[in-house]
Amino acid sequence: MSEANPIRVFVVHTFSEHPDYLRVFEYLESRPNFYYHNCSNPASRPASGTSEALQEELRRQIQLAEIVILPVTLFATNPVLVTFQVDAAKGLKKPVLAVKSFGDTVAIKKSLLDKADDIVDWNNRTISEAIKRLARNDSSGQWEVIEFKLD
Repeated sequence: MSEANPIRVFVVHTFSEHPDYLRVFEYLESRPNFYYHNCSNPASRPASGTSEALQEELRRQIQLAEIVILPVTLFATNPVLVTFQVDAAKGLKKPVLAVKSFGDTVAIKKSLLDKADDIVDWNNRTISEAIKRLARNDSSGQWEVIEFKLD
């Protein structure tokens, strides 16, 4: 992964910018030297608004990505559309990274979580490392350096 070759991510959405949808990008932006391209576009809701048109637009966006990120709290906003996106990702052979709700306050169907390749907490380092591992098979990791003064 480099600036010239960013990881292409799709974040599950319901054609609106849910706070957790936006939070994913805040966390990714806070990681130094983590380059990504956002393939999801909630603003591109088809004019017809039919179920088939929505699904086709989502498939198109998911096809462009290397990994699908699922903030689990979005499930409550539209379970059918969120489940479709996860199923489409699996059908397109895209890894799915689920991000838990803060404090695990939201219960999600086990059948949906079983489709995730990994489930992580809201932590910028954990999320970015899981993305690299699942999307590019890069498990190099980063080491945190803590300096202690020995006085």
